[in-house]
Formats: sequence, structure tokens, C-alpha cells
Amino acid sequence: MKRLFTERHGGAKPRISEMLDDPCRAGLLDLIRARISEEWFGLAFPFPCQDGQVNAGSDKDKIKGKMSAYGVIWPEDWEQVEQNPTDGQVFDLIEFSFEHIAEPSAFWTHSYWNHSHYSYDQKVGRAKFEEEVNRIFERNGMAFELRQGEVTRMAPTGLQEALAQTVFQTGDMVLDDLLEDARHRFLNRDLKTRRESLEKLWDAWERLKTIEPGRDKKEQAKALLSRASVEPNFLGRLENEAMELTEIGNKFMIRHTETDKVPIGESIHVDYLFQRMFAIIRLLLRSSGRGG
Repeated sequence: MKRLFTERHGGAKPRISEMLDDPCRAGLLDLIRARISEEWFGLAFPFPCQDGQVNAGSDKDKIKGKMSAYGVIWPEDWEQVEQNPTDGQVFDLIEFSFEHIAEPSAFWTHSYWNHSHYSYDQKVGRAKFEEEVNRIFERNGMAFELRQGEVTRMAPTGLQEALAQTVFQTGDMVLDDLLEDARHRFLNRDLKTRRESLEKLWDAWERLKTIEPGRDKKEQAKALLSRASVEPNFLGRLENEAMELTEIGNKFMIRHTETDKVPIGESIHVDYLFQRMFAIIRLLLRSSGRGG
């Protein structure tokens, strides 16, 4: 889709907002209302022609019934009410729509019943719907994107690319699973789940420190860090960073939940801590030939 003037000239909104504003919410609901009326749900919820079983578009009663059964909002119900649906309700609607949407193509007009007959392309329909949802997110500065049918939170610029590019091939299945779990949870839109990503990442850190040969954990960690640099000053900085990150994991409510641990309440604090830990883990993985 074409970039608009403000995007071409540096005036686009930064994608940092973690709550839907009214224009974005309205745009998303209007998009799905339009796709329902334009018969994009006819593959999953067909309306059969009265003269036979040919698909004549979308059966709104079937769509609404399925949405009701799944606890998904019917978008037309929110046109005349003052209360807005929650962000979670809108995201559920988007994911439900992606699951059932397909691009229609009218191949014949049935003049007697005043309707068309349709064929459908689900792959194309999903791709176009994903693009349109993501453009609405983008234009409104939302830190969300629809990816493979799920609304996910976007990582900060820079870290987003690193997360996408990093491959975990440590040779240790438990470590790979911890790192992958941390990445998946970090991109979740729920703050509680994102906090859990720190726990998984710090657990991975503690396991990574024992992956090199050595008599004990201290010697193993030193061997790992020494593979990252032979330059004494840089190596010293890495050792200091490793000790401080370990201390952060012990003092904050990351790996432990005792009452003396400091809770992490802000999303931007989760971003900071995750990015800091992920950076050293990735460096050590790449330096030791374990992916990254």
C-alpha cells in the first residue's frame, strides 16, 4: 500500500502506543464491518442460493452465531453505543476474522434473486486483511501488528530485528526452549506475560553460564565470557555486565518472588531489561558458535 505524505517526509507517528485510541479502534471495527457486508466471510459461513447449493455470499446469522459462541463481539453492535469495546475484545475480533476471512470473486449474477455467486481465495484474503489491519496500526502509531493470524506486540526498533534474525542453536535443548519461550512471551501484548519473558530469559542466562566445560559455575562462566573477547578492557566490561545482570535477576521480581524483591511494573522497564540481557546472551551465543 502506498506510503502517504507524512510517512514519506518523516511525519509518521512512532509506533509506541500500547493502548488503542478511538480512531484506531473505530477504523478496525469499520474494516471488519465492511468485510462482512462485502461477503468476505462467505467461504466459512456460506449463504446458499435458493435455487441450489451455489455460494451466494455470507450468512450473517451464521457469522454472528459463531462469534457469540466464541464470546467475540459483533462489530455492528458498537455503532450506536457510547462505551467502547476493550482492546482485548477488538484483538479477539481481528484474530477471529483472520481465521475465517477469504477474498470473494463474483463469477455470475443471479438476476431473479438479485445476488451474485462467489468463489473464494482464502490465502489472498488473509494477506490483504493482514495488510489493512497493520496499516491501521501503523498510521495510528500502535505498537501492535497482525502476524500469521495473531495480534502481537512489536519489539522496540533494533531489538525487533535482532529477535527476528536470531536463531537458537546452542546444542542444549533446554536452553534453546528457554530462549524461544522468552522471545515468544516478550512479544505478547499482555504485560503479565511479558514480565514472564524476563523470568525465562534470566533462567536461560543461568543455564548458559554452565554450558562451557569447567570445574564449577564460576569457571564455566569465565570460559564463556573469554570466548567473546581477548581484549582485556572489553572482557572486563563484559564480566562487570554479567555480574550486574545476575544481581538484577536476584534483586528484582524476575526469578524470585520473596517480599523483598522489587516488582517490575512498567512496560518500558520490561523492554529495557529484556533488551539488555538479550544483547549479552546473543553476543555470547555468536562468539561461541551457538547460533545467535
